Amino acid sequence: MGRANKVVLAYSGGVDTSVCIPYLIHEWGVKEVITLAADLGQGDELAPIQAKALRCGAVESLVIDGQAEFVRDYAFRAIQANALYENRYPLSTALARPLIAKMLVEAAEKYGADAVAHGCTGKGNDQVRFDISIMALNPELKVLAPAREWKMSREETIAYGEKFGVESPVKKSSPYSIDRNLLGRSIEAGPLEDPMTEAPEEVYLLTEAIANTPDEPEYVDIYFEQGIPVGLNGQILEGVELIERLNAIAGKHGVGRIDMIENRVVGIKSREIYEAPALLALIDAHRDLESLTLTADVTHYKNTVEEIYSQLIYRGLWYSPLKESLDAFILKTQERVTGMVRMKFFKGTAKPAGRQSDYSIYDPDLATYGMEDQFDHKAAEGFIYIWGLPTKVWAQKLRG
Repeated sequence: MGRANKVVLAYSGGVDTSVCIPYLIHEWGVKEVITLAADLGQGDELAPIQAKALRCGAVESLVIDGQAEFVRDYAFRAIQANALYENRYPLSTALARPLIAKMLVEAAEKYGADAVAHGCTGKGNDQVRFDISIMALNPELKVLAPAREWKMSREETIAYGEKFGVESPVKKSSPYSIDRNLLGRSIEAGPLEDPMTEAPEEVYLLTEAIANTPDEPEYVDIYFEQGIPVGLNGQILEGVELIERLNAIAGKHGVGRIDMIENRVVGIKSREIYEAPALLALIDAHRDLESLTLTADVTHYKNTVEEIYSQLIYRGLWYSPLKESLDAFILKTQERVTGMVRMKFFKGTAKPAGRQSDYSIYDPDLATYGMEDQFDHKAAEGFIYIWGLPTKVWAQKLRG
């Protein structure tokens, strides 16, 4: 079809992205396909994936370690924003997409490609996230999505690939669609498409069933500097190691499971299972530290910003003017969000059990009900009169 001469393809090593390579070449007339596999902590051995891409017809197979950047520039920004889509999902999968898009654009510019490609279908969120992110970063690049157009069944896709040397799966594939990175796992499809079907234990990998969790709670001190997690239990840690350690601790106690019906970008509802042990615990701890260090009006206004911020990430608008503007507000609010939160992990829960900060605006002498109380109780009467005056006048008019 002559859509592009040289393409950089986001590559996972699975059937769809592997078939994309010969499909782009033989059906769409692409002369050279370069694959890019992003290591974001998914736990896969990437060397075989790299070799597989070359066997499938790629002229070059790139593997890029993006874990540190993923945590520093994406996960920590989301934690500062307490980002929870629909107040539940911490966007563990969605946060990876703008980074992968950035890698694709940078590789395309480096290798002189005139297009980038991905293996997303037409029903999911990721196609939106990739396409819009790429448009924002380089609007001159073409974006190709073969799996959105080829109209082949799973069996037909495998058969097509076999004609061009793409190995078919050696065993019956899982009925589930699973995505994993350092921040967590998402599981969908198969039996989970029935909202009444309980997710079986076999779908979980990062979190223990409650019956198998320790019978004693575990306390973890989490340290923040300007809203960014920097250490655990008195030890300063780099972002990737901090996430890995906290994933292990929280997961051991069964923390981090989410089972929800969510509203996809393309207008349909989807049943999703998520595991995000560290990310959920960090958001809870961060929000608790904010309660100690932010004024009431900033906290309440930030709540509305957080909801919009989460929607922007979910809907593929990480690189957008509104997101950039909200970043400036959020970063300003984080200047004094420094301190420690003690989290208690026990039987599927992670709850703040204590907190402290040099920037705390909690005043014990004002809060206490003891003899040390410094609050002027007499001032309350005048405050209540003025504060309630509009309601009183309204009530009088209503009665009269």
